[in-house]
Amino acid sequence: MNRWQFEEPVTILVGMGFPRKIESVMEAYVLLQEWPAASRNSAHSVALNACKAGIAGEIDPETVRATLVTFARRNDILLPDMVSPASAMDNALQGGEGGRSV
Repeated sequence: MNRWQFEEPVTILVGMGFPRKIESVMEAYVLLQEWPAASRNSAHSVALNACKAGIAGEIDPETVRATLVTFARRNDILLPDMVSPASAMDNALQGGEGGRSV
């Protein structure tokens, strides 16, 4: 695992609704750099600045990931993690909720 890798990828919808897994600070940075200028907002700015700080080693990858998740939620492009039926059943039997938080 490289120093910029996320512990868990963030899956977002791009283009015509195709899922794309973002697994590192660099992948998040590229995505945000390519984001259409007309669609940029304050969440985009915060996430992009976090990526730059993450690349510079000023903040950890999980902080960058959190800002990417916020950006994706605000733009309604976050795809929730899918849980397999078997793991959901195991989690339910153990008293869990059956899903992971992002």
